[in-house]
Amino acid sequence: MAPLNVKLILLSITVFISVLPASSIYFDLERSFLQCFSSSLGNPNLTIGVASTQSSSSYNLLLQSFTRNLRFSDSKVPKPNLVVTPKAIYHIQKAVLCAKSSGLQVRVVSGGHDYEGLSYVSNIPYFIIDLVNLRSITIDIHSETAWIEAGATLGEVYYAIANHSKIHGFPAGSCPTVGVGGHLSGGGFGTIFRKYGLAADQIIDAKIVDVNGKLLDRTSMGEDLFWAIRGGGGSSFGVIVAWKVKLVPVPPKVTIFNIPKTIDEGAANIFMKWQTIADKLPGELFLHSVMGVVNSSSSSVGKTVTVSFTALYLGSVDSLLSLMQKNFAELGVQRENCTEMSWIQSVLSFAGFSIDDPLEVLLQRNGTSGRFKAKSDYVTEPIPMIGVDGLWKILLEENSPVLILTPYGARMSEISEYETPFPHRNGSIYGIQYLVYWDSNEETQKHIDWMRKLYAYMEPYVSKDPRAAYLNYIDLDLGVNRGNTTYEEAKVWGLKYFKYNFERLARIKAKVDPSNFFRHEQSIPPLFK
Repeated sequence: MAPLNVKLILLSITVFISVLPASSIYFDLERSFLQCFSSSLGNPNLTIGVASTQSSSSYNLLLQSFTRNLRFSDSKVPKPNLVVTPKAIYHIQKAVLCAKSSGLQVRVVSGGHDYEGLSYVSNIPYFIIDLVNLRSITIDIHSETAWIEAGATLGEVYYAIANHSKIHGFPAGSCPTVGVGGHLSGGGFGTIFRKYGLAADQIIDAKIVDVNGKLLDRTSMGEDLFWAIRGGGGSSFGVIVAWKVKLVPVPPKVTIFNIPKTIDEGAANIFMKWQTIADKLPGELFLHSVMGVVNSSSSSVGKTVTVSFTALYLGSVDSLLSLMQKNFAELGVQRENCTEMSWIQSVLSFAGFSIDDPLEVLLQRNGTSGRFKAKSDYVTEPIPMIGVDGLWKILLEENSPVLILTPYGARMSEISEYETPFPHRNGSIYGIQYLVYWDSNEETQKHIDWMRKLYAYMEPYVSKDPRAAYLNYIDLDLGVNRGNTTYEEAKVWGLKYFKYNFERLARIKAKVDPSNFFRHEQSIPPLFK
């Protein structure tokens, strides 16, 4: 139950909006925000280069820089009144306070990889805080820690670590243009998470601007809020400014291989074996499988399913070959399939670069974008062959489907599901990310319909009660917050992402943001009872 004064404020805003034309409302809210923002900074000139309106020359370039999913670049998609690019933390604090007083909603971008565009799209008047200028990284090798500002990308983090040490790494994702702010607050996994756990499991401190514009660290925010933002999504609780993380040791040499198999080459039997052993392998070995579609002259439909088995092993080729022969001889890994390299070179490889490329390629922030739809699942029992056959028939209906199947187990099974809001630990054999890509906005509905068909087909073969999902692969098909969604209504998606951690998240939300100022279509609602 929301406090009475909160209800009255929301009611007055609703009445105000209902009697004015949308364009008039948007302009008045924008003007109110700019007046507040420039006044709070003490000099109107200080807003230059920090706040860009739709008439600013930098506005469209900023939108293009973080709109990774091009289906949200369509002219029909709502655009922000302003984009604020803070150059200092106090800019964020002032922006939050002025948003509250002016009635504009806040969305926060750290990298732009939000799958449903929630960090840069809203259906009510809003502005964006783009953290692109706040991305400093301070490495302390002696304590094996780093302070990372939320606007940094994973590529920038890996580059900074490599410049300080050849025997340290960090267990985060493989896409270098992903922003640290959102990635860590949703969990974050990558090629060494079976050894060390999630990126969020390495967080030892944080800085966040709360609903009152205060800058809090772990001590001042308290352990409840610190728990919530390590996997519960920071955007429901404030603006994440920086993370302090533990670095992890990596050997001087690691080994990778990638072996693709088509249906004709025995992919089915090999995949069936992979399902039974991938989560049981030692934590030093990450062996995921990726399903796709390739052209085939031997198929009646002109294409076939391929499954690529890709590994990163924290050790030598000899050790890896012995391990594979003992556990997965069916894949037929040979010495010529394997390449030894440094850990940072493996980062290049999994990012799609050559291992001989200069490390500076990891600093490129504006990676390729495209139109896509994604979903996620967790598998708790191997999918039977009949289910795999049906899955592959559906994949052959599309031109550019991708399924990334990520093995869990090892360290992920040792950490309690209540340790952080991220609950998908012991009992998960592997996670699935479903992806489909297309070229033009006119094709959007066709491909989304196909994705929904695939997702419906998979229901008997994945986790149940709830059917789990990964927050960082956010999916609005699971349910949408219309602005006043209750806790009971939000459980439709909340339990999928967080299982029984959802109630604790909602109670923390009620304590730190009772008016539900920080909200989006799948944010955590406050629970007061």
